[in-house]
Amino acid sequence: MTPLDPPYFNISPDAAMLDLGDPTGTDGFARIADACTRGRNDLASRGLDDTGARRLRLFSTWEITRYLIPVATAHFRRVLKANPDLPQGTSEVEGGAKWFTLTDVLRLRAHFATEGSRNKEYLPYRPKGLPAKLVAVANFKGGVGKTSTAAHLAMSAALDGYKVLVIDLDSQGSMTSIFGGKVADEWQTVFPLLARHYASHLRADNQRRMDRGEAPQPLDQTLSDALKITADSLIQPTHWPNIDLIGAQLNLYWAEFQIPVWRMAARGWKLWDALTDTLAADGILDRYDIVFLDTPPALGYLTINGLAASDILLVPTGASFLEFDSTGRFFDMLHATFQSIEEGENIAARALGRDELAFEWDAVRTVITRYDGAQQAELAGLMQAYLGRNLAPSRQGFTALIGQAGEQVSGIYEADYRDFNRETYIRGRETFDDTYAMFKKLLLGIWRRDEVEAATKGAA
Repeated sequence: MTPLDPPYFNISPDAAMLDLGDPTGTDGFARIADACTRGRNDLASRGLDDTGARRLRLFSTWEITRYLIPVATAHFRRVLKANPDLPQGTSEVEGGAKWFTLTDVLRLRAHFATEGSRNKEYLPYRPKGLPAKLVAVANFKGGVGKTSTAAHLAMSAALDGYKVLVIDLDSQGSMTSIFGGKVADEWQTVFPLLARHYASHLRADNQRRMDRGEAPQPLDQTLSDALKITADSLIQPTHWPNIDLIGAQLNLYWAEFQIPVWRMAARGWKLWDALTDTLAADGILDRYDIVFLDTPPALGYLTINGLAASDILLVPTGASFLEFDSTGRFFDMLHATFQSIEEGENIAARALGRDELAFEWDAVRTVITRYDGAQQAELAGLMQAYLGRNLAPSRQGFTALIGQAGEQVSGIYEADYRDFNRETYIRGRETFDDTYAMFKKLLLGIWRRDEVEAATKGAA
């Protein structure tokens, strides 16, 4: 049997020319962008209800008792029967399975926490008096599952009962799309919070200038407007009852050009504190349990703000040589960037006798995503050997459930298990459940450490 020639043999230049089409000018980019927008809107609309809004699916008794509230199904039904004031669920057919909204589930969870067994964890661990933990998901290599990982962790935490805020720092706005956010321009993104932080610094610096008899620097209209904006005005609800969003859109990228201009005009402005300080000042860290920061696939000023604000850094990476190599370079760049900031700040700090700046993260973990155990086990083992504790032991496999959820513009936790056979559904969510278990163990350990330290200081 004669083998077929490779497809790159015998290509006719004349046929290739006829198939080429016309050259593309600048307007061609607009036409392609418009086609993508129309296609995106078509896909996104498939997840909307009749009113044009996104709606989270319902959860069955089986799902609730298996994944969300640790009670036996029979006991769950007995409790509902004995407490008619609790959500009773709805049935699609008379006598059929009961289905509940997530709001119903949260209310039921609170009831069991009050009335149920003291030996079971109905509400997730959350120390009183401690602020929310900020979690940055970052890597400057695209296609490693950065946004998917952040989104699914946010959904996992919400299903676990935590109050979650998601902040999209990526001007591509993928996270915003996942949660159905609507963002008209950069003034509905984190940009005004960063501008407000700079404006506040400039206003304080102007006061010092005037005290010295010097002329103040003017605040332009952008900075004056930013001083009036708080995080509350930027936060929008999502179709998840306990997930809120500060979204992003293309104009947010303008911040990458504006921030260095501000920094050049005011060398004393600590730009890396802008996001942390404004969220804290607006009380956001007291109102939420966890804040997830989805960063751009580049180490720019927005990413620096997200990383500097974060308590936990997660770095998704594939189990391939190129992705492992790229991740190493990413950490090398992180080291160079934050060391440079520390060195620059600490020259002045030492001269003035002030405390020196030292960035610190409660935990840093790389996470293997899109994992194929049949092909990548050896390389994943090698990565584990070299990275040790800094590589999470969980592996995010790629399953049919994940693929189909992506096609339907939804997370796997938004997929209705009735669209699959039950075993496919169970296997599909296991990979993200494992990642969340890894993350939750970090979170609880960090909170507990903070709690113990606070108690020790209080007793001293």
